[in-house]
Amino acid sequence: MTHPNEQVVRDGFAAFAAGDMDTLRRVLAADSVWHVPGRSPLSGSHKGVDEILGYLGRVNELSGGTFTIDLHDVVGNDQHVFAAYGVTARRGGKALDDHALVVCHVRDGQVTEAWWTVGDQYISDDFWS
Repeated sequence: MTHPNEQVVRDGFAAFAAGDMDTLRRVLAADSVWHVPGRSPLSGSHKGVDEILGYLGRVNELSGGTFTIDLHDVVGNDQHVFAAYGVTARRGGKALDDHALVVCHVRDGQVTEAWWTVGDQYISDDFWS
C-alpha cells in the first residue's frame, strides 16, 4: 500500500514535468526550503514557493527546456519521502545524464523541506556552470 506522502511527491514530479505551476504551489508549503548541493549557480538553499519556482524556471531556462526527469521509485512514511530518479539535459554542447535522490519532509500534504543529491556532483556543477 502506498503511503499518502508518496503521492504528494509523485504529484510534484508530475506537475514539474507538465509545467503545472499551480499544482506545484499546492504541493509545496509556503515556507518550504530546498537544499541544492554543489557549487553551480543553481546551488544553495531556496526558500519559499516563489524562490523554488524561480529555481525550477532557471533549470528549464539554462537547459533550453531539455531538462527531463525519469522517476524510478518513491518510498515514504509519515515524515519522509525518498525519490530516486534519472535526469537528462543538454546545454551549450554539454550533455547531462545522471541519477539523483531527493529526501523530502512532508507535513499536512505538502513538502516542507527537501535535500537534493546527484550521482556525480562534479559533472552536475560543470553542466550548470
